Amino acid sequence: MGLQIQPKILSKIGYTNNVSRSLAINIISKHCKHDTKENVIQTLEQILETPQTFLNDEVWGKLANHFCPQGETKAFSVYELKEKALAFKTYGGKYIESVAKQQMELAMRLPVSLAGALMADAHTGYGLPIGGVLAVDNAVIPYAVGVDIGCRMTLSVLDEKPAFLSRYAFQLKEALKANTHFGMEGGIPFEQEHEVLERPEFRTDAFLKNLHGKAVRQLGSSGGGNHFVEWGELELFEKNVFDLPAGKYTALLSHSGSRGLGTEIARHYSAIAREQCRLPREAGHFAWLNMDSEAGQAYWMSMNLAGDYAQACHERIHINLTKALGLKIRTTVGNHHNFAWKETLNDGKEAIVHRKGATPAHTGEPGIVPGSMTTPGYLVVGKGNVQSLHSASHGAGRAMSRQKAKENFTQSALKKMLSAAGVQLIGGSVEEAPLAYKDIERVMDFQQELVDIHGKFMPRIVRMNKE
Repeated sequence: MGLQIQPKILSKIGYTNNVSRSLAINIISKHCKHDTKENVIQTLEQILETPQTFLNDEVWGKLANHFCPQGETKAFSVYELKEKALAFKTYGGKYIESVAKQQMELAMRLPVSLAGALMADAHTGYGLPIGGVLAVDNAVIPYAVGVDIGCRMTLSVLDEKPAFLSRYAFQLKEALKANTHFGMEGGIPFEQEHEVLERPEFRTDAFLKNLHGKAVRQLGSSGGGNHFVEWGELELFEKNVFDLPAGKYTALLSHSGSRGLGTEIARHYSAIAREQCRLPREAGHFAWLNMDSEAGQAYWMSMNLAGDYAQACHERIHINLTKALGLKIRTTVGNHHNFAWKETLNDGKEAIVHRKGATPAHTGEPGIVPGSMTTPGYLVVGKGNVQSLHSASHGAGRAMSRQKAKENFTQSALKKMLSAAGVQLIGGSVEEAPLAYKDIERVMDFQQELVDIHGKFMPRIVRMNKE
């Protein structure tokens, strides 16, 4: 069998439509039987960058003509990186792996970069590191937002004391099983309604129109990985942001994003960005869309829709669970940690601020920073720190990869950890073992100048996807 390159790899390179992928696959199967995969991918990337130089090539000419019809020059811009990275503030750098720091340094060499920061929970990501905050000039970088657009935390304080958690543990677990759904496909097994499904963007934009059915099916559900829905005990401190009496409450915490809708938007516009914005190979994932361009405006519209859809999913999760048990929500807090916002920097310049695995922490802004399934999370209020670009960590952050966690922990060991902490788990896997995460207390220590702590949340009954 000859050399084969999968369509999804072609899509990542920048071959974003069926015609270009089909042409590439046919040429590879006929003419590249003895070439290495690396050499073929390099050629494919070169064709995208300078298709006019391949127009008369006997092998690749037809593909080059697809990108450069009638010998015209393809509309794209080529950029070089700054020789020296802009300075950025790092919190807890001693406990952040070097690769994550290197990813942030590369982001700070982009010609559009204005400012950045690296949070204490940072670890290696795809393009921008998880925990990275990046402000750029009049551009949006799809992969700096991330694949799971609008991934967020939402915490609801319930009108019950913590004794409710032990007294009705069985009912709480059954409610999680019946009213939440995890995994790649499908959703809640009963009809979901939300005004976000009626948004005009689903009717006026052809690309989004094709995603509406998936959005309907997946409303109110969660994905895989570290996404969760959990019942827990919340201790509110004096003079808390909710203006509720200090004391302990039953609370509901959820973590998930925009599901298939956000993923498809991210893939689609990341490919367009790579076609329009040519960067050195090591920085390819930072390809951006100019905010003045048609594609930039289309992505911005789609990103905001995905963010609103992610929020709607959380709203449905909290409504479904509390309604099933006859509980009342006293107050709710939640915010995105994979998103981009238009904000004004300290020097007065407007910028697009990307937070990938980072919580907004403007002055007085509440948020929730969870630990792991057996460690506390914290209700926080932002201090508006300029050096962090008004940001804080979005959790404890991974101390080891999922693969390393699988190699180091057993299901039996996980059960012992859960039992010792008094936590019941539905689903889940050793990939999310508590010791696979950083010490949340240390992370919080490193961001004392970023947030004030107003409460402490402890998980008791957790549901996750079973990997």
